[in-house]
Amino acid sequence: MQTAIGTFSRGGRADLAIDFGTANMRIFVPGEGVVFDEPSLCCFSGTGARPSLIAVGAKVRAMLDRTSGALRIARPLRRGVLEDMGAGRALLRHAIDATMPRRRLRSLRAVIGIPADATQAESKALMSTATDAGLRDVRLIAEPLAAAVGAGLAVTEPEGLMLLECGAGTSEVVILSLGAVCVRRSVRVGGLALDAAIADHLHSRRKFLVGAGTAERLKLEIADRSDDLAGAVEIKGRNLITGRPGILVVPVAELAGIVERHAAHLVRVIRDALTDTAPELSRDILDNGIVLTGGGATIALLGRAIARATGLKTRIADKPLHCVVEGLGALA
Repeated sequence: MQTAIGTFSRGGRADLAIDFGTANMRIFVPGEGVVFDEPSLCCFSGTGARPSLIAVGAKVRAMLDRTSGALRIARPLRRGVLEDMGAGRALLRHAIDATMPRRRLRSLRAVIGIPADATQAESKALMSTATDAGLRDVRLIAEPLAAAVGAGLAVTEPEGLMLLECGAGTSEVVILSLGAVCVRRSVRVGGLALDAAIADHLHSRRKFLVGAGTAERLKLEIADRSDDLAGAVEIKGRNLITGRPGILVVPVAELAGIVERHAAHLVRVIRDALTDTAPELSRDILDNGIVLTGGGATIALLGRAIARATGLKTRIADKPLHCVVEGLGALA
């Protein structure tokens, strides 16, 4: 895995830059930009060694929490790394077929993002899946480094920069200088964990059951709130006391408390990284603050909680959802 800026060992540029995320797969083609952005989801029918692939990507989103026992929905990645190689291969093949014209029969080069703390086994699994999907020359790049490049940070300058990549499966903190990662810390907690926390809270405290899609919509509904926590949100689901479908009205401030608890995990990782930071880099970070990228960066409450707990300025990168893939494209 690459943690500093470089090129393919045999020279040349990549044909594709792939952000293989826990929640979404995004593909960047040099000269064209982001040409593919779909959920990292697959739907299979049957069991055994070779189940039938029914749907991939965007077509599967509407199936979440609505399938029968004959159908299985799989996320190829869990907490930022590949867990289901069969589903990962199917999703990657679908994305490549949708992205590249079929007339291009030559082997494709690609750069793929991977968590900075991925193990050797996790890296090998991703490389093997990419090869099985039809890619023949693959380079792995640490996602936080790519995110920093995609956010437009001057990563090659002799200046300390701190970035928090808030992914769906993992959150990573890096301190960069001179084109390399100086300090990195991570926690395998991300946006999907926040969705689960919202659903668990409603289940345990309100005796109300909601699916993953509803929990995600609730997260997005409060994402742009910063200081205004007045009002309430209406939630549709199943009342566990009556056993029937129902509507629950929950104060926004109650949901904000869940976000605050989620932010505490990230604050601990940030503080841990700062503890191991050289004095001159610390001075730079005090001036520059923390840049947030990834889906979690869009939650204003999260940035506010981090700023309050660390005393550092926080700012959201432009197009935070596309920072990793566009950074990979720039490094391709």
